[in-house]
Amino acid sequence: MKRKKIHSIATSAVAAAFTALAFAAAPSSPLPEPPAMAEREGLDAFETVRAVLQHPRCQNCHIPGDAPLQFDEGRPHAQNVVRGADGRGASGFSCTTCHGAANPPTAWGLHMPPGAPNWHLPPPERKMVFIGLSSSELCRRLKDRGQNGGKDLAALTRHVSEDKLVLWGWSPGVGRAPVSVPHEEFVAKFSAWVAAGAPCPAQPSGGSGTGN
Repeated sequence: MKRKKIHSIATSAVAAAFTALAFAAAPSSPLPEPPAMAEREGLDAFETVRAVLQHPRCQNCHIPGDAPLQFDEGRPHAQNVVRGADGRGASGFSCTTCHGAANPPTAWGLHMPPGAPNWHLPPPERKMVFIGLSSSELCRRLKDRGQNGGKDLAALTRHVSEDKLVLWGWSPGVGRAPVSVPHEEFVAKFSAWVAAGAPCPAQPSGGSGTGN
């Protein structure tokens, strides 16, 4: 009986030793990121998103009024171009009258109408204004499904990643400066912002946005 007891104690000790070794050898899982850290990283990422959305290649068509803008300085579009009832220009003078599905050949020179598939502005009932908004206002506007065409965060990520009219901003044709942040970096920052819960910066006191 005494020998059995000693054997049982020894067996338990060996098992405990193996268990301890297994725990020591197992790679430790990274601790979850504190929520405050994730939010700070998301807010930092959104500043890159904001810079892209408020670049002339983007914001010239995300306007509070009804005339799209042109050039880096944001001049009102020549030829009295207007948004129209559906964002595709006036009746009889649609955006595609001049804007084709692709940029014209470089050999045609400066001041030729650029092109991309589905050239249009947001419709008047959801203008998705980017111009003149603070970071906080722009962030909230971007997530507002009543303004963004009903897109959730996953759909917004696909939109900025794949939409050919969005991609035009990085290949705008001769004589136009592309968006200064590389598209891959923009998508990475957009995705990081979404992964952090899409936090929005605090609204500065007394801040006020422009248009709808």
